[in-house]
Amino acid sequence: MKRLLSLLPLLLAPAALGQSLPPPVPRGAAPPAAPATPAPQVAPAAPPAGGSAPSRPRPPQAAPPATPAQPASPARPAAPSRPSSTPFAPANPAPGSPAAAPPAGARTAPRQPSAAAPPAPRTVSPQGNQPNRRRAGAAAGAAAGAAAGAAATPAPAAPAPAPAPEPQPTEGSVTKLPLPRFAALRAEEVNMRSGPGTRYPIEWTYQRRDLPVQIIREFELWRRIRDMEGTEGWVHQSNLTGRRTFVVTGEERVIRRRPEEGANVVARIKPGVLGRIRLCEAGQVWCEVQVADYRGWMRRNEFFGVMPEEEVK
Repeated sequence: MKRLLSLLPLLLAPAALGQSLPPPVPRGAAPPAAPATPAPQVAPAAPPAGGSAPSRPRPPQAAPPATPAQPASPARPAAPSRPSSTPFAPANPAPGSPAAAPPAGARTAPRQPSAAAPPAPRTVSPQGNQPNRRRAGAAAGAAAGAAAGAAATPAPAAPAPAPAPEPQPTEGSVTKLPLPRFAALRAEEVNMRSGPGTRYPIEWTYQRRDLPVQIIREFELWRRIRDMEGTEGWVHQSNLTGRRTFVVTGEERVIRRRPEEGANVVARIKPGVLGRIRLCEAGQVWCEVQVADYRGWMRRNEFFGVMPEEEVK
């Protein structure tokens, strides 16, 4: 029995070898194709409860490739704080300590000019704040000029020929006094008109009493006058007086104690100062005058108020 059991493997070995070895292939023939490996069978999923069609199986997704680790970016340094336009300075620096210099690159604010410049010295004119005269209707003239500028400007007409000047009379038609002759304004305000009557418009208003003027023509109660600047117009005779006054012209003048060039100086008077003529001899250069409390002598060509050869007593 033991012998049979020992031979049993030898008997079974040829049968096992016959099943595992392939069949013989003739020489020159192609080897038989290997049997196809059957695809693994996937068990169908259980249908949903609603009875809908089963969904197609989702193919397995490939795992995403691993991304290499990014190197850590270096930390950005903090931006330096921007210096202010004006560096801070100690409120009360110690006396004798040097002033702190602004940091490099700091912008300093420009130094502002002083709030108010020192006022210029004021020159007081001898005739005061008001001028000798002012133009009448200045505001109305400005408004009329603005309205005229808004309208279309017509083409300028050809200038008319200037009329021949009237002969200058040598004697007044009313008073029979010589012309021209000097007088002075009686009131603080005197209106000069363009003609001998109140129906004529006012051209100037004088605002200075005792201002000397020349009478050059007469018409009833009206007198045509000429001032020191050459302006002419008509004023009523009640606004004039025969008092002889003068006004300094040109530059600064001096009043001397005697009618000599080298005499002592009594006072210095500026242009525009008014004074009184006390004496002028005919044909003489010097006239005795008085300004306020100063009395002395001046040349007659240094002021306006007397004729070149006139005698005043």
